[in-house]
Amino acid sequence: MKEIWGQWDNEIKQLFYCHYGDLSYLLDVKVDEHLFRALAQYWNSAYNCITFGRVDLVPTIEEYTALFRCLKIQVDRIYSKAANDPAFSKRLMNITGMSEQWITARIKQKRGCRCIPWRDLILAHPDVKKRVDVFALSIYGLVIFSKTLGHIDEAVSDLFDRLSKWTTPVPAILAETSRSLNACRRAGEERFIGCAQLLLSWFHSHFWKVEKNLREEDVEWRAPWMILDEILYRCGDFDWVSLLGIWGAVGYTPLLALRQYRPRQFTPPTYGLAQCELVFMGNNYKKRVREISNAWN
Repeated sequence: MKEIWGQWDNEIKQLFYCHYGDLSYLLDVKVDEHLFRALAQYWNSAYNCITFGRVDLVPTIEEYTALFRCLKIQVDRIYSKAANDPAFSKRLMNITGMSEQWITARIKQKRGCRCIPWRDLILAHPDVKKRVDVFALSIYGLVIFSKTLGHIDEAVSDLFDRLSKWTTPVPAILAETSRSLNACRRAGEERFIGCAQLLLSWFHSHFWKVEKNLREEDVEWRAPWMILDEILYRCGDFDWVSLLGIWGAVGYTPLLALRQYRPRQFTPPTYGLAQCELVFMGNNYKKRVREISNAWN
């Protein structure tokens, strides 16, 4: 993907920045696997945060939104999996402009989900704007939600299709990051399918110098690039924020991270937080999804 990006002229790149912000910079972030594995070991599944001794850190919606720097999203317009969403092929036709026959011939079944090879999409399209859209879709499918190597998952295309309606992808990204870290902690060797590049960029904004023994005084509580107006700390009747991902949902507690915003820290209510996590399978999850969506509205 970096090779394709390097072949584009400045005009095409500016078109990409205009529609997708700083998304392409994720391609330049090198993932330190040793640091990431160490970071995953400190993930606290009970509270969906990173805990170093007395230090709790939470990747927040506000921080991730600032890292994305995309003007074409509304922070309160979240992604919610539709009960009757368009067929996978129809969404890809809308995004790519390719024919249904061309799309259908390339859809595959992997890891229990339908997906499509990214190279077939990115190399085939003659239209510049559509090529930019497909490149952005590829970053979402291969970097941000990397469930099936070399392929773009059906659920990713559903989220991406909503971006044209000013939907913010940030809560979904945070949800799948938390859910995947929880799975890694439970299974030990589970492959992380969240965005490691974004998580490590966030981590380095709080720890400029990483030592063997991290202490409270080593933490840069507020990332220096953060300019805050409002903080989202709860939704509806929940004492926390419920996040809808593309494969499931999870709760997170921004009040655990008040020091990241500079106010005084206190212990927030977290009873029932662990029960907030769910997987989008079967029919029982749909009622919960509606409840979470209504809490955001």
